[in-house]
Amino acid sequence: MVRCFRLVLVVVFVNVAVCLQSSCGGEQESASPEGAAGCGCDKLRRTVAGAMNSKEEPASSEAAIKYTAAANEKMSEMVFIPGGEFLMGTDDPGIPQDGEAPQRTVHVDPFYMDVLEVTNQQFQNFIKATGYVTEAEKFGDSFVFEGILSEAVKSQITQAVAAAPWWLPVKGANWKQPEGQDSNITDRLDHPVVHVSWADAVAFCSWANKRLPTEAEWEYACRGGLRDRLYPWGNKLNPKGQHYANLWQGDFPVHNSGEDGYVKTSPVMSFPANSFGLFDMVGNVWEWTSDWWTVHHTRDQQHNPTGPPSGKDKVKKGGSYMCHKSYCYRYRCAARSQNTPDSSASNLGFRCVSQEKQ
Repeated sequence: MVRCFRLVLVVVFVNVAVCLQSSCGGEQESASPEGAAGCGCDKLRRTVAGAMNSKEEPASSEAAIKYTAAANEKMSEMVFIPGGEFLMGTDDPGIPQDGEAPQRTVHVDPFYMDVLEVTNQQFQNFIKATGYVTEAEKFGDSFVFEGILSEAVKSQITQAVAAAPWWLPVKGANWKQPEGQDSNITDRLDHPVVHVSWADAVAFCSWANKRLPTEAEWEYACRGGLRDRLYPWGNKLNPKGQHYANLWQGDFPVHNSGEDGYVKTSPVMSFPANSFGLFDMVGNVWEWTSDWWTVHHTRDQQHNPTGPPSGKDKVKKGGSYMCHKSYCYRYRCAARSQNTPDSSASNLGFRCVSQEKQ
């Protein structure tokens, strides 16, 4: 059952469409409550009007030209992903309308992937080396989850989305001020960078002589060699009562108990790596991929698929600290979501890949 609301934030020229959808459970887990809602982050979109305040900047396709050679900057360690054949997607989708099905055989060639999500420290190094200005900085605002904002910041926001009040447009929110002008990343340099658009991520990866992963590469890496499992570590969310990812515990969006130790982003490497040695492949922050979004997939066997040639939204994978099965059951390897390339939010980041070790 799908209930869609079209919501308009006139004050910041942002249209937000929040789709409330049912989620069914995966193997060895009970189904999600009927009518379980999405967290809304997949529909945070900027309108053309909202772009009027931004300065003209080079298109993302030019990033590889303008931002190259990371020089001697300390970059994330990369791990070799051997490549091979795997089952992508699922025939038992948790959120059918997201295009998780059908399950299909896909082959990917070997590649290297960042062990960690790109951190604030690494992104700060990039900014210092290039002078790059993120899209959130150009727009002057970005979306932040209401539950992590200070009362001072919330008091300055005069309008909110009635059907999704947990997403607020915050002036001054960007990668270095994640919760607005009264916040900073001084004590979060080892946390994943957030408030980065797809173009921002492309610019960073190009500077580091890397690129964003395809959706197929990302999902293959997430599975860590396991066949047809829900999570990077298996089918049980909390094996032996242990937390393996930074997710929401409690009643979303009212109360996060922080049972896993965190109520917003966590330092990278806070939870166990998968069998490929990759940390935070689900939870913590969403990760951009290079693919354009589509919900239509062939069952035919594919080799290094790259998604459709064009589109309006880009695929993101992995879920975030805001994901709970009752609302956003997208912290599974097969799960997927989307945002427009200029979107940015307090739970959206990325990691890079390369054909050669950097």
